[in-house]
Amino acid sequence: YFGCMHEREREELVNRLVQWGYLSKRDIIDAFKKVPRHEFIPENIRDYAYADQPLSIGHGQTISAPSMIAIMLESLDLKVGQKVLEVGTGSGYNAALIAEVVGQKGKVFSIERIDELAEFGRANLEQTGYGWVHVVVGDGTCGYEKEAPWNRILVTACTPKLPEPLLKQ
Repeated sequence: YFGCMHEREREELVNRLVQWGYLSKRDIIDAFKKVPRHEFIPENIRDYAYADQPLSIGHGQTISAPSMIAIMLESLDLKVGQKVLEVGTGSGYNAALIAEVVGQKGKVFSIERIDELAEFGRANLEQTGYGWVHVVVGDGTCGYEKEAPWNRILVTACTPKLPEPLLKQ
């Protein structure tokens, strides 16, 4: 029953995001329908997994509201096979959505500055079938030169301005 409840809530959230105009691209809608957001947040707040609000994931960080994630991903213009860098792994949820769209023919790297969050995100990705996403601990403002160039870079972390290394990569 519990899994069915989450599936129903996920479906209702996706329907609301489409109705509100946040989701329109079929591949992004499909990713939202498939990736189990409740698996990417702490157990004690899983009842709120499909509410359209940011949620605390510890270490002073949050998982963004689904509507904000939809805006970011719809703007990214993702394609199957692309190589994508995400700055700010957090819980790993965004990286899973990106991975769902670009597929295993693509490459997804996510960089996180907080060790414990990188491990949390990595474990969540592994547990939900996205273990092929690469989680790196480091300073996202430097990008990840080792794997550059990127087809897309998504900065989910707070930044006063776009760091120059990300523009170069």
